[in-house]
Formats: sequence, structure tokens, C-alpha cells
Amino acid sequence: MPAATTHPFDVHLERALPLTRAQRAWTPADGPLPALFLSHGAPPTFEDPVWMAELFTWASSMPKPRAIVIVSAHWETASTMMSASGPGTELVYDFGGFDPRYFRMRYDTPGADDLRRRVAAALPDDEPVHAHPSRGLDHGAWVPLKIMYPDADVPVVQLSMATQDPDRLLAIGARLRELRAEGVLVIGSGFTTHGLPFVDFRRPDVIPGWSRDFDAWTADALARGDVEELARFRSAAPGMPYAHPTVDHFIPLFVTLGAADDPTGPVTTTIADWMYGLSTRSFQLG
Repeated sequence: MPAATTHPFDVHLERALPLTRAQRAWTPADGPLPALFLSHGAPPTFEDPVWMAELFTWASSMPKPRAIVIVSAHWETASTMMSASGPGTELVYDFGGFDPRYFRMRYDTPGADDLRRRVAAALPDDEPVHAHPSRGLDHGAWVPLKIMYPDADVPVVQLSMATQDPDRLLAIGARLRELRAEGVLVIGSGFTTHGLPFVDFRRPDVIPGWSRDFDAWTADALARGDVEELARFRSAAPGMPYAHPTVDHFIPLFVTLGAADDPTGPVTTTIADWMYGLSTRSFQLG
């Protein structure tokens, strides 16, 4: 009988847990944490050693945050909502067809009631935020965070997206900006290209032209700090609508830009790779 193969995520945990437990905590002397946009993947991220190493190295390059506010592509609502934060809140397993182990995974972070109050206070009266009584983190939040902060020792609040309008999302990000100076990491979680219906999963190394073109356009606009161009992505970006048949995975980028000190940059690209022909480009701004 062949020996059992160790799961890549178990290998990641063996290496990462001692390092994350020794990671230095943020202090006011560190100044504001950056604002992040990450391409979050799904359960297959747990099977990709390179991607996991990139995410964990990114998290390790910063002091460990006091708390995290994350906006995911996978939670759109009529009005802005915040996830539940009590002990034992269930995760949202919003995927299907994967190994049963992924549906047993937990990410039991500390209670975040103080953070929820702080986020609610930061948002303007014309963008009211409501506390969801039971909804936990969806996979756009807990999958990357479980890799980046595997000890689950940082309080997390997820915000829903009540709009697809880049200007409103920029404004929401701008109201979260002040939290960064308090040791809160603000993250927009999406995917730089997400044309799943148009990907040939039998040929994972093939990068479709629409994906490559959209990624290059995004990288160029970010490098130039052209937020107006990015906001016109529906009509201006090559590769549309194949790169984003729905826009939910691109628009968290605008929360990240809004939360930055200067939405026009400079941008530091932390991950620039491909998964089944989709761009995993991820970046941060100060």
C-alpha cells in the first residue's frame, strides 16, 4: 500500500505556525498598516505551496495587525452589513465539489465586538452599516486569512458590498483609512481576472488572451495611479466581459484604493502569478 501523502496545507502549517506565533505585534510606532488587495482563490489555494508561501510571506512582512477588516467578492447586500463576531460563529462554506476536509475547516478568531463598533463609527451616516446576527466569514475572507494568519489570533470583521459603484466603494475605503493608523489591516479580497466560465480547466497552464490583456491593463493603470481609468473598467479594459462576466471579484479593489493614503500610489505588487489562466495579481498601498 502506498504511503499517505501529506496535504500541502498541513506542510504549510508545520512551517508557518511557529513563525506566526513569533511575529511581532503592531505598535503605534509602526505607523499605519498598508491597505491590501488580494486574489483569494478557493480551497485549491490550500493545495498550492507556492501561493500559500507568497501569502504567508506577505503577512509576515508586516507587524501582526491588531485587527482585520476585509471586504470580499462573495458578500453583496442591499445595505452594508458586518459579519458576526462572537465565539464559535460558523464559517460560510460557499463552494462545492471539493474535498470534504475543506467543509470541516474552522477559523475561530477572537471576538471582534470592539472592532465592529469602531467600523460602524467610521462609516458615514449616508452609508449605514448593520450588524448581521449570525453570518460568519465567507471563503473570500477565511481562505486567505487562514493561510496568512494560521493561528487565528487576530479579530476579523467582514464588510459586505452594498454597491458595485467604484466611487461609492472608494468612499467607503476612505472612511476605513483612519483604522490603519490604529493597527487595523484593511483588505479588499477578489480576483484580478475571474472568467471561470471561459477557462479550460483541462489546460491549467494556458493563459487566455483576455486574461493576460486585462491583467496587463490593470497593472499599467495601477502603476500610473490612474484611478479614473480603473473605475471605467467595464468599458475601458481589454478582455471584458470575459475577464469579469460579473464584476464582484474586481470591485473590492476600490475599497483598497480608497483606504490608501493616496489612491494613486505607489503600488507594491506582492503576487503576480496565474491559476488556471486567471491572474492572482495582489498588491498593497501605504
